[in-house]
Amino acid sequence: MPIIAPLNDFDADETEALAFKRLTKQEAQALRELQPPISPWRVIRLQMGAGILVALLAWIFTQKLNVAWSAAYGALAVVIPAMLFARGLMSQFSSINAMTAGFGFFVWEAVKIFVSVAMLFAAPKLVLDLDWLAMLIGLVITMKVYWVALLMRPKLKQMNKS
Repeated sequence: MPIIAPLNDFDADETEALAFKRLTKQEAQALRELQPPISPWRVIRLQMGAGILVALLAWIFTQKLNVAWSAAYGALAVVIPAMLFARGLMSQFSSINAMTAGFGFFVWEAVKIFVSVAMLFAAPKLVLDLDWLAMLIGLVITMKVYWVALLMRPKLKQMNKS
């Protein structure tokens, strides 16, 4: 069977890119130092701050305490499940090996979704005179803090090329 060579260099680069090179311990450490991770607790602190800000703004603009509590509860429906998720992922069980880490991620994500949905269902009973719009605004703005946290992550360090 004849081998068909690429007509241009477009496909030739792809085969080189597929080559896998295992990193040494020093190379892996250098890569970790170049790309510092974002702490999940920092993201949660930012979410709490955003939730408090949304609740205060809701109270300032409407002068209604129930609107402020509704917005705060919407923020809590994001923050509390995120705290459970972060705590679960940081546990010793979730870091035994890659298989348990992957399984733990899906389990804790399911717990996070379940708790969020349960909190939303419980909202009418827990918040007097619930304002659904304010609660959803608090929930959405607090959830969008994930993107702000990505933008605020530590800058990547440049490698010194010698």
